[in-house]
Amino acid sequence: MTAIEPIDESRTVAVVGAGTMGQGIAQVALVAGHPVRLYDAVPGQAAQAAEAIGARLDRLVEKGRMDAARRDAARARLYPAADRAELADAALVVEAVLEQLAVKQELFTALEKIVADDCVLATNTSSLSVTAVAGALERPGRFVGLHFFNPAPLLPLVEVVSGHATDEETATRAWATAAAWGKTPVRCADTPGFIVNRVARPFYAEAFAVYEEQGADPATIDAVLKESGGFRMGPFELTDLIGQDVNEAVTRSVWESFFHSPKFLPSLTQRRLVEARRLGRKSGHGWFSYAEGATKPAPHTAEPADAPEYVVVEGDLGAAGELIAMISDAGIMVRHEDEDKGTRLLLPSGGQLVLADGQTSAEFRDVVYFDLALDYRSATRIALSAADSVQEQTLKQATGLFQALGKQVSVIGDVPGMIVARTVAMLGDLALDAVAKGVATAEDIDTAMRLGVNYPLGPVEWNAKLGPDWAWELLGNLHESVPTGRYARSLALHQWSYETSQEDAS
Repeated sequence: MTAIEPIDESRTVAVVGAGTMGQGIAQVALVAGHPVRLYDAVPGQAAQAAEAIGARLDRLVEKGRMDAARRDAARARLYPAADRAELADAALVVEAVLEQLAVKQELFTALEKIVADDCVLATNTSSLSVTAVAGALERPGRFVGLHFFNPAPLLPLVEVVSGHATDEETATRAWATAAAWGKTPVRCADTPGFIVNRVARPFYAEAFAVYEEQGADPATIDAVLKESGGFRMGPFELTDLIGQDVNEAVTRSVWESFFHSPKFLPSLTQRRLVEARRLGRKSGHGWFSYAEGATKPAPHTAEPADAPEYVVVEGDLGAAGELIAMISDAGIMVRHEDEDKGTRLLLPSGGQLVLADGQTSAEFRDVVYFDLALDYRSATRIALSAADSVQEQTLKQATGLFQALGKQVSVIGDVPGMIVARTVAMLGDLALDAVAKGVATAEDIDTAMRLGVNYPLGPVEWNAKLGPDWAWELLGNLHESVPTGRYARSLALHQWSYETSQEDAS
């Protein structure tokens, strides 16, 4: 079978919509060597956008990232178009116009009559159905989603989305073209949110739920997810950067597209922020204030406490097993008891220290939970949770233990699954569910989440690191604590957990 080649760089790429995203896509195609025609329905907008792109190329030259000759050649290939008819020679048209189905359908039905039969038509939509946009076309097989991430010249990820009627050749050519442009394309089916906006919902939703459950304040939740979970930004600061209205609209769109599934339930508190026009950085206030002179709230950090003289280890601590060596290295005596008794640390107070498992401290006698970390050695903060009934000495010894390991400690409310643990478990469950339903391969999902939203590990990879039983048990306990269906384990997680356990046992 002959390999499908990318669109040759001598062929024209047309970009419709000269806003920020359209300019970014045009710049990417231009730098890759294509002649680019830029069109916008607003008179004069395409010419202004071409000037803006030229200015950005000038800055690349000033920074030494592009030589002057290459810049001059690129600028010479950029043509603002005053009329759609000027796009007739395009081999690829990418639109970046209003996120309204009727607007996009009208545009592409008009373009279909202008461009040649071999022209690929692509939408940069992030929220609409690729299948629905193509539904108005006479030849939907040549229509595909090319979802770039903003800013398009800098971010490597491109989601190549096949609608229900997209020809395989079209999707493969679009993928090859994005790769030829220096991007990292991933293939996915036309599902609400595609890969990133579908799988990422728990990163925001679980943080907002912990806040609504009075578990912790936004600054503390952000700090735990960054300093323990290894995420680049916390969900509160990230949604302030994105815009609360934008993030909430994506969440609502995915939720509605999945027929109000509790897995994607929006946050009432975030809705109130939008209604109050506290949209984040762009409005001067969101979860945090960005007014002149405002300081960001500090995360809750426990006061220094004495470390225990010893701990007793029961079991291997599972996903937190590396803590045992760390405790010993810190000069704290470690004793081992029968592994059949469980996986926990016993403190001198008689209390227990247990890795978050989806249950609450109040369900047990004198138990302090500690949160999951991406890497306990490199983590700089650990969250603890304890019910009011826990002995004060037990909580102090647990705090002092992690402080002796060089960690700052945040004590949060007694919420099931804590912060990092429930977030990672939900991300992994949604990712495996997407793989099982043919949305994308596990490799493409992990790539998309690492490159699209800077996750420290892909969720499928993280699941494998934690083992077959971890997410299964945690989500099962969460579902018992919060029986709304939100934490119901997917069939995909069940199958993966069973098959992985069988492989491990053989």
